Amino acid sequence: MSKLRQLFSTRQTPQNQSIPGSSQVANSAGGYAWAVDDWMQLDRFLVLGSESGTYYIRPQKLTRDNAEAVLRCLAADGRRLVARVVEISEHGRAPKNDPALFVLAMAAGLGDEVTRKAALAALPQVARTGTHLFHFMEFVEGFRGWGRALRRGVANWYAGMDAERLAYQAVKYQQRDGWSHRDALRLAHPQAPTDMHNRLFHWMTQGWNEAELAELPPEMPALKTIWAFEQAKRATSEGVIQKLIEVYNLPWEAIPAQWLASADVWRTLLPRLPLTALLRNLARLTANGVLTPLGPETQLVTERLADASQLNRARIHPVAVLAALMTYRQGKGARGSLTWNPVTEIVDALDMAFYRTFQNVTPTGKRLVLALDVSGSMSMGMVAGVPGLTPRVASAAMALVTAATERDVTVVGFSHQMVRLGISPRQRLDDAVQAVSGLPFGATDCALPMVWALENGIAADAFVVYTDSETWYGQIHPVQALQTYRQRTGIPAKLVVVGMVANGFSIADPQDAGMLDVVGFDTAVPALMSDFIGRE
Repeated sequence: MSKLRQLFSTRQTPQNQSIPGSSQVANSAGGYAWAVDDWMQLDRFLVLGSESGTYYIRPQKLTRDNAEAVLRCLAADGRRLVARVVEISEHGRAPKNDPALFVLAMAAGLGDEVTRKAALAALPQVARTGTHLFHFMEFVEGFRGWGRALRRGVANWYAGMDAERLAYQAVKYQQRDGWSHRDALRLAHPQAPTDMHNRLFHWMTQGWNEAELAELPPEMPALKTIWAFEQAKRATSEGVIQKLIEVYNLPWEAIPAQWLASADVWRTLLPRLPLTALLRNLARLTANGVLTPLGPETQLVTERLADASQLNRARIHPVAVLAALMTYRQGKGARGSLTWNPVTEIVDALDMAFYRTFQNVTPTGKRLVLALDVSGSMSMGMVAGVPGLTPRVASAAMALVTAATERDVTVVGFSHQMVRLGISPRQRLDDAVQAVSGLPFGATDCALPMVWALENGIAADAFVVYTDSETWYGQIHPVQALQTYRQRTGIPAKLVVVGMVANGFSIADPQDAGMLDVVGFDTAVPALMSDFIGRE
């Protein structure tokens, strides 16, 4: 009898077999999990991307799997898909906008007529900069030709923007992906809504002649931006460049490369740098002596990074802050020979800014176990294409957001065994990231947090597991371990699965109302988790 129970049980099934009677499918590691639905996979793709692949899945296959899920969503409800793209992109919930632009391009090329129309109408909402537009144009050519509707959609992007903003876009985002504004305008042939637009279109396609360049600065702000950009290309001294920045607010991308080695030029740019540009240039600003310990420029930067309203308006994503922190604290770049001595105040400011980029979270007051999958499969690939930001590292950063909010939290790690983690809610973000970066590899058993809690008398109202769901090693499935925990403790414990890669698997049973799938590094997730866990 005992052998029969070992061979077939709905309460304890090895993870390399499916639970009898369940709808589980084989995952990429040889274990069994549940397939997430196409809409959840869409969310994972929009937030996490697929360009680096995973431990088990190559980038090409991962992208194809996600694209096929997008196609199924398109067939099911194209307008819902477009609305979801707009929602995640506009609210800055994803680290990068490229997946949103890619899905929008698929909708514009492969959807039905209603969907294509909705996708092209949404273009200005998702492609908010010239770079976004050029990415979209590169993507959309993989799905369709330049018919009338696409030309009109791109034309509306230019004609629907006010002239002053369009001039700024033209000098800040001049070309990307082999595309330029000249290329786009010649394909789209927009009708200029104003004389000012007409003059801007003329400059973007043909430039100004010498007589136009010789004139004093024009009166109209839009033309002043173009005039200043042309003057910067001809400047012969730092003083001229600084004056053009001060008077005409030229972005740093409009400054000729030879002047970007000047500390004085960067001091002039610094108060005017958008926050995204500031994060990307912290190393350069430190290397050339602009940012120094206790310096006035350092104080300015720390004040801006501490301003949650500025971070929100600029759509600064936590991954952008985390990537800046990981690079800056190293004192050297991943590519090139640039080195710098990190300024402690900047490191501290980045640590604080990371938490402030998430939506406000209300503490649940519940007892939480935050369980980080630190197995081998979590140590490969890159979240949102950020070098060094593996799912393992990213999960440590995500866990700290919840740990910093809640009062009663235990943070544990697991692979094929429980792993001691040097992480606490009071720990600085970069130290926590460092703590998980060098851990040895191991097999994956996502049931261990629940098994460990039961064996050690840990009372938990919810388990939050950060994983890729490629579990296969254990002798009991995670949901079975949770059900056993519930039965023996009498606690109706919940399970939140934070998906850290854009694959199609989850260890959460979709039929259990006490389990929830969410997407790692979606800025709305900590608040969503708090609501789910706190709800009776």
